[in-house]
Amino acid sequence: MNILISGFEPFGDSPINPTEELMEQVLREPFAEEGVQLHTLLLPVRYEACAEALLAEVRRLKPDAVIACGLAAGRTAITPERIAINVKDTESYADNGGRTPRDEPIRAGGPDGLFATLPIRRMVEALRAAGIPSAVSNTAGTYICNNTMYALLDELSQQGSTTLAGFVHFPASSRLAAQKPSLPSLPQDTLFEALHILVKVTVEAIREKQAVQDVNQKTW
Repeated sequence: MNILISGFEPFGDSPINPTEELMEQVLREPFAEEGVQLHTLLLPVRYEACAEALLAEVRRLKPDAVIACGLAAGRTAITPERIAINVKDTESYADNGGRTPRDEPIRAGGPDGLFATLPIRRMVEALRAAGIPSAVSNTAGTYICNNTMYALLDELSQQGSTTLAGFVHFPASSRLAAQKPSLPSLPQDTLFEALHILVKVTVEAIREKQAVQDVNQKTW
């Protein structure tokens, strides 16, 4: 089983990005999930390039699931996203290439919105059970994170893929908040624990899906 996890480089006025540090932590301390191989990818904070890099890796790996991760500074919980919408609309910061699109579609003629296929409700329940604040989010914004999520789900939908995919926003880490004291934050180790839980829940969902498929094949 292959799971692809992505994070982002720093952007705007944030000197670090906790999701970049999560990718580094996964490489240093890979989760011990039997039969599961984790792959990480650091994405640029650029509208077209972020999606192109992620989709290229999805095509290469053909993963069973994709958990894209990003920073939502100001949020107080880990928030799996329910839906991505077909718009690029820059409100606060230009992307790292200096682009500031306004009211542009991500894909002209594409669906207005696309729902995550990750088990987001189970993710939230598992995180809360571990004492980590979490909630389902109904808006991924209109910046790079939404752009990445939409492009990912759109590609998989067009292919008829069964790959589970979606996006999870993480709050600021304590290290980032030390430089921007007004931000709510969680310790980086808590964010890493949360990512491990997200992977475990996703692996369980994949195995359940595979078990159903096996039963159906035997029935036929």
